[in-house]
Amino acid sequence: MPLIHIKDVVKTYDMGAELVHALAGVSLDIEANEYVAIMGPSGSGKSTLMNVIGCLDTPTSGLYDFEGENVGELDDNQLAEIRNKKIGFVFQTFNLLPRSTALHNVELPLIYAGFGTQQRKERAENVLSDVGLGDRMTHKPNELSGGQRQRVAIARALVNDPSIILADEPTGNLDSKTGIEIMQLFVELHRKGNTIILVTHEEEIAAHAHRVIRLFDGKIASDETVENPLVYEDR
Repeated sequence: MPLIHIKDVVKTYDMGAELVHALAGVSLDIEANEYVAIMGPSGSGKSTLMNVIGCLDTPTSGLYDFEGENVGELDDNQLAEIRNKKIGFVFQTFNLLPRSTALHNVELPLIYAGFGTQQRKERAENVLSDVGLGDRMTHKPNELSGGQRQRVAIARALVNDPSIILADEPTGNLDSKTGIEIMQLFVELHRKGNTIILVTHEEEIAAHAHRVIRLFDGKIASDETVENPLVYEDR
């Protein structure tokens, strides 16, 4: 059974004068430990598909099974629990609390999940060390570089040991050198067994993935395996 099973998913938005078909019958499966890039021009439906996969939005029609569970039959509380425990989100804008330390930012999902204080602290420290920020735990976002802030965001995404990491333009606010470092981190996370779904409009970012799904006008235009995913040599 695939980790993600999407069948004939349609998503429409009523814009008053017209009905917009953001997704027009999308079907795809994603297996555990895949590294998938979702691409497409503005308005292609890639952000809508990401929101559906991330349980931030529900389809107008069609089937979405996540870990064998029909997402369309879940209530808001159940969807929130999936988002908190099963999906690690990484956003272009980092979405960190500005007055909180890196450690507290990473602890947040564990607070919502009901972990005790000591357990939260140990888990958050371990994950921050894993992403190379063991010496920056007490720093606040404005005391960190853009790349370090994105690493904090990735640590926060990892802290609940999610089923998938869903990254939306994760290098969009970073310079090219820092972007390379972040993409190398994703390569390492995939090697460790994480399932990664990356939404991007940049070809060089998608080149790291092992599979590229291209959307156009709310439909899948192509779904291809990448023969030689881009990997940087350890420096």
